[in-house]
Amino acid sequence: MSMAPRTDPQSPAPHVADSHDLIRVHGARENNLKDVSIEIPKRRLTVFTGVSGSGKSSLVFDTIAAESQRLINETYSAFVQGFMPTLARPEVDVLDGLTTVITVDQQRLGADPRSTVGTATDANAMLRILFSRLGKPHIGSPKAFSFNVASISGAGAVTMERGGQTVKERRSFSITGGMCPRCEGRGSVSDLDLTQLYDDSKSLSEGAITVPGYTGGGWNSRLYSESGFFDPDKPIRKFTKKELHDFLHREPTRMKIAGINMTYEGLIPRIQRSMLAKEREGMQPHIREFVDRAVTFTTCPDCDGTRLNEGARSSKIKRISIADACAMQISDLADWVRGLDEPSVAPLLTALQQTLDSFVEIGLGYLSLDRPAGTLSGGEAQRVKMIRHLGSSLTDVTYVFDEPTIGLHPHDIQRMNDLLLRLRDKGNTVLVVEHKPETIAIADHVVDLGPGAGTAGGTVCFEGTVEGLRTGGTITGRHFDDRAAVKETVRKPTGTLEIRGARTHNLQGVDVDIPLGVLAVVTGVAGSGKSSLVHGSIPAGEGVVSVDQAAIRGSRRSNPATYTGLLDPIRKAFAKVNGVKPALFSANSEGACPTCNGAGVIYTDLAMMAGVATTCEECEGKRFQASVLEYHLGGRDISEVLAMSVTEAEEFFGAGEAATPAAHRILTRLADVGLGYLTLGQPLTTLSGGERQRLKLATHMAEKGGVYVLDEPTAGLHLADVEQLLGLLDRLVDAGKSVIVVEHHQAVMAHADWIIDLGPGAGHDGGRLVFEGTPADLVASRSTLTGKHLATYVGG
Repeated sequence: MSMAPRTDPQSPAPHVADSHDLIRVHGARENNLKDVSIEIPKRRLTVFTGVSGSGKSSLVFDTIAAESQRLINETYSAFVQGFMPTLARPEVDVLDGLTTVITVDQQRLGADPRSTVGTATDANAMLRILFSRLGKPHIGSPKAFSFNVASISGAGAVTMERGGQTVKERRSFSITGGMCPRCEGRGSVSDLDLTQLYDDSKSLSEGAITVPGYTGGGWNSRLYSESGFFDPDKPIRKFTKKELHDFLHREPTRMKIAGINMTYEGLIPRIQRSMLAKEREGMQPHIREFVDRAVTFTTCPDCDGTRLNEGARSSKIKRISIADACAMQISDLADWVRGLDEPSVAPLLTALQQTLDSFVEIGLGYLSLDRPAGTLSGGEAQRVKMIRHLGSSLTDVTYVFDEPTIGLHPHDIQRMNDLLLRLRDKGNTVLVVEHKPETIAIADHVVDLGPGAGTAGGTVCFEGTVEGLRTGGTITGRHFDDRAAVKETVRKPTGTLEIRGARTHNLQGVDVDIPLGVLAVVTGVAGSGKSSLVHGSIPAGEGVVSVDQAAIRGSRRSNPATYTGLLDPIRKAFAKVNGVKPALFSANSEGACPTCNGAGVIYTDLAMMAGVATTCEECEGKRFQASVLEYHLGGRDISEVLAMSVTEAEEFFGAGEAATPAAHRILTRLADVGLGYLTLGQPLTTLSGGERQRLKLATHMAEKGGVYVLDEPTAGLHLADVEQLLGLLDRLVDAGKSVIVVEHHQAVMAHADWIIDLGPGAGHDGGRLVFEGTPADLVASRSTLTGKHLATYVGG
């Protein structure tokens, strides 16, 4: 094939298709954004910085990513769109040059007890096919190795029309599943401790039942004492076998009790249905306390926690069953799969190998496939989601990451940076919301939002290179090269908390004394056993306040005032001054506007089109009835109070006519954790990850306790906010509290009085104590990975 000769000696003009090399955003007003207009270069790594709550996520996730997803959804037919989540068009004038967006956020993986690392990443699906092909003895299809499929069989007659005649045929079917019948694929069984349900030395008339709500002669206790199945004056320990069965296990039975038609059922099924069916977070505090006391979760004795039945565990490849494979550390499993040479399943082995190698490459080789998905930290969950994108052949895609370095040791951040650069070098646009200077430093382009948070933010303070950011004079630029110095003098401990032979998860019999009365930091690479040591050996309870990384729940009706309990004293203060009921001052109760039911907006569902939210015309978005707004406290009505910022409200409730000590205490704590700019009525759904973390910290600070255990409190915090957090930790210690922090941030390590370093690696390569002492000793010795990075950080 001959090439046509080139006649034009000049280089050809650039093709018009190559001119679309920017994502243009004009007039973005989502959440707190104030008409933001920026141009983001494509096929480059752009990092968005700014203090927590400045509008980074509103711009990247709620505007750019949301519009891309909405436009992709619109390419499907109306029928298909009816099954998809409906997305409203973001508040923005122009969005130009968008490409397909893949979002990798910090949303936790589902906490369903049957969801594991293997099921969340398709690794389990591939392993099941592998064992169904190569496992000896052969027991069935891939379903036979799934702990989510129960074995069932059935038979019966089927009637059908054939050739104008009605024909009956006998049909039978059977499905061989892998689910353990005892625990139904959960790996653990729950037992009720009967001693917590009743006192067997008493009779029902004497109040033997000790379950909350079943005491004091109410209908719940009368149901049993007046049922007629047993003598209410006989002590429970003297019940016959039949009486005890009727009391504890009887099936629901319709009968007349005290002249009223009622359903009688045994105490245990009744408690399981009324109390244990709810999620723990949704229970009232006294019910939750009872459930924690009465319900014990033990490893299933039939499957030994593997979730699989005997058949699934009996089929093996090279003396390894699927249960053994899922329990292995992923780095070891990858080596085992590499050793399988079977041409008949070569494509499957290649795909499985790539997935397992991606785990190791991304720094999650220490996990096992049977690890419950709900136990992963936010950072681990985010990296698990990244796995499916690492080997992707897609290019010209926009990847959006939300703080990918959360939960990573400085040693692992370099690895994450390499992955981000690799995605960019394949021709993708990479947008990263980030606070860590190590990741900001690799950016091709930086967008700094601010200058403050909430209403004080929402504008672009700087756009350009990293060097420009350093000299740009913004908050991020000024703090970019901040380095906390190691303390010259450290506090003396007032006592010690002894931990002996800790073996939770990967800990290898750790013995350590955690000093009390000081700021103690537990550190080490991701997966070295920090959280296992702290949460496994220091249970939250008497005198211990534990603030973990669990996400806070809240609907659009929840706000900082309801979440922290601040609204209760405010309602009571309004009610007392005006001589009316406190329920009138709740937008979820009697005071709610009847038109919008206290939501402030009216939602119109438009099927597969995006729903429309319009401000309620009756209450003008204030959420309360007009009559309620006539009641005042200190010259303000309830809607004006909820529109105040925390700082403003702290002053308002601190002195004068509206002085309310209970409300003032909560507001002071909110200001202490750096949330002074939040408005009291702002929906929780609009808060950023860092703001939610600090809201939870402020709530827990109210609990009475001498020991505070904090799990990565710097997650989602800007460099400038870390300084404020260190001040808060110091104030807690100076007030006589003991503070134990699980942390990777070098500023917190340098500020500590005592450091406990776990390692040396992750998974079975970790779980050992590699250093304990002062930060200065750790920097001087440089004996561990943490020591080397801390020495570099402080310039030691």
